[in-house]
Order: sequence, then structure tokens, then C-alpha cells
Amino acid sequence: MKKGFTTGSCAAAAGKAAAFMLLSGKRLEKIRIDTPAGIVYESGIEEIHMGETSVSCGVRKCAGDDPDVTDGALICAAVSFDDRHAEQPEIRIVGGNGIGTVTRPGLDQPVGNAAINSVPREMIRKEVREVMDLFDYRGSLTVELSVPGGEELAKKTFNPRLGIVGGISVIGTTGIVEPMSKKALLDTIRVELSQLRALGADTAVISPGNYGLAFMREQFDYDLDKAVKCSNFIGDTLDLARELGFHDILLCGHIGKLIKVSGGIMNTHSREADARMELLAAAAVRSGASHETLVRILASVSTEEAYGYLMEEGIERSCMEAVMERIGYYLDRRVDGRVRTECMVYANAFGLLGATKGALELLHSAKEEQR
Repeated sequence: MKKGFTTGSCAAAAGKAAAFMLLSGKRLEKIRIDTPAGIVYESGIEEIHMGETSVSCGVRKCAGDDPDVTDGALICAAVSFDDRHAEQPEIRIVGGNGIGTVTRPGLDQPVGNAAINSVPREMIRKEVREVMDLFDYRGSLTVELSVPGGEELAKKTFNPRLGIVGGISVIGTTGIVEPMSKKALLDTIRVELSQLRALGADTAVISPGNYGLAFMREQFDYDLDKAVKCSNFIGDTLDLARELGFHDILLCGHIGKLIKVSGGIMNTHSREADARMELLAAAAVRSGASHETLVRILASVSTEEAYGYLMEEGIERSCMEAVMERIGYYLDRRVDGRVRTECMVYANAFGLLGATKGALELLHSAKEEQR
């Protein structure tokens, strides 16, 4: 699959090009930078506006084969002379229109700063400094980043959940976009967990997604949207929560995902493992299910269909007790018993199916922390 380049790479390229045009007075059509990954990025320059004290231009984001919402966005940089810092020359980096502002702690940048992460800032400084040295310029420059339409784009990202308002983030650690990379998802999960800890939370509520949002709100007065979304990476998220020092972890989710955890499956993507019906059937065996019920479970196309067969035989409660016991065992095993782990499993058609012993107590604690 084709790799792409991060918003950080685009910002650094645009900043370098604008700095070159400002200090040389010459127009540029292309620019090259070195990414932290060691890969050279060459890009065309768009929307060039040259003035005596400021030059602005843009670089078009190319995310390769990654379905990035910022793919095709114009990442712009305006570089201007900055006489306010004449005594101690510096390269000042600020955010303009379409660049988000950090409003909550726990992120790469402090509250109040533009959401331009540390690595992109260093990339911009490196590339602009190279141009300044080329022209022996010893003054200060301001680099203002902007993204036309960035505020609307940000609504399709995690930024609203993270407390980044007004636009997108300029991110990236290598300068390269790996298509649908696991690392990108885990980086997002780490950010959300880090933010929770920075806000003083001891309990991390994690969920594969918002499936069951209405149920959790109506039955337990809990907004599942506040949970950290772990996608299929349950085991990795447990590892991160333990690493970041959480005291308690509550896993909430639909039986279709979490039944897999009862078999020790910590990546619940279907291409990694399924075994949903086999695990339900194994729990049903422990509950005395008939041969006919087991056959029907194994032939089911969904866990909710299979659960209906358990209900018909009247063994759904004992079966889910067996499931929850195994889930509890594997969660505790993953964190080496060093973090308290609890779990709630539900289904849209049937509501709460099972919970480990301290799950509801932990949910109450999480709600109190989030108030």
C-alpha cells in the first residue's frame, strides 16, 4: 500500500518554502525536506502570496492509501519578519485559521497552545533554520500555520473528544503516514488515556465503540461516548492503562466483541480470531445445555441469536456467569493482577447480559470522577 506524508511534513515543507521566498525574493514551485523517518519529501507549492515582509504558500496533503480525513487538505504557512524578538532571534510557530487550540491537559501541547505537536514544531524549525543559514539571516521569523476548511475537517476527527477546538491538529512522529496503521490507532488511545490521567482520573472506562450508547445512558446514566474507544485492541489498551498508572479499568461492550475475551482473545478483529459461537457453546456446556441448543448456537450468525437459544432453554444466567468468570480471569491475567479490572457485557435486544462482581461499583466511581 502507498504511504503518505503527515500534516507535520506538509507544514514543514510549506514553512521552508515560504521562508525561502521571503529571504530570497524568488518564487518557488517545488520544495524538498527530510522527514524524521529518513525519507525525502518533495512537494509542489500552491497558493503563493509574496509580500515585502511576509510570504504565504501551501502544500497539498497526500495521505497515500490511508483514509485520512485531511487527505487533499491544503496545509499553509505564512512566514514573516518578527522584530519583537530582535535581541534573541527565534523561530516562532503559531496557529492560524483551521488549526485547533488545546483546551484540556494531557496532550502534547499545554492548554492554550496551537495543536501543533512537538515533532512537527521541530521539523519546521529545522527546515526554516536551514533557509536562514543559507541566507545568513540572523533575525527572528514567525511561522503561522493555517488550513482552509480545517474547522469543518476537525469535526470528523478525534479532536472534539480531546478538547481541541477550532481546527485540526498538526501531528506526526516520523513524517510518514502508514496506511491504517495499528500504531496510529494506539497513539490515539494513548492520548485519550493520558488525558484522563492528567485530569486526575484513577478509573479508565474502555469500550470497543459506541455500540450500546442508548442502553448505557438509559439504564446506567452513563454516556458511553466518554469511554476511551479501544477499537479491537483490548489487550494493548489494558497494557497502556496499566503503564499510565490507572488503578481501575472497566471494560464495557457488546457480547459480539467481548465474548472473544472469554477465550483470552485480546485483539477482537475478525481477521485475528472469531470463535464467538464456540466460546458461547463452551459456556453453555458448563451450564448443562442440550445437544440441540449447542448445535443451534454453533450454527448462529450472531451472538444475539445464540443468546436467544440460551434463553429458550433457561440457562442464559448461568451461561453468562461462566462467560464473565472467564473474561475476568483473562483481564486480570493481562494486567498481571496489578490493576483492578471489571467488565460489563450487554446486547441491544436484551440489555445487560453479565457483569463481573465489582463492575457496577466501578462504573459509579467512573461517573463520579467525570463529574
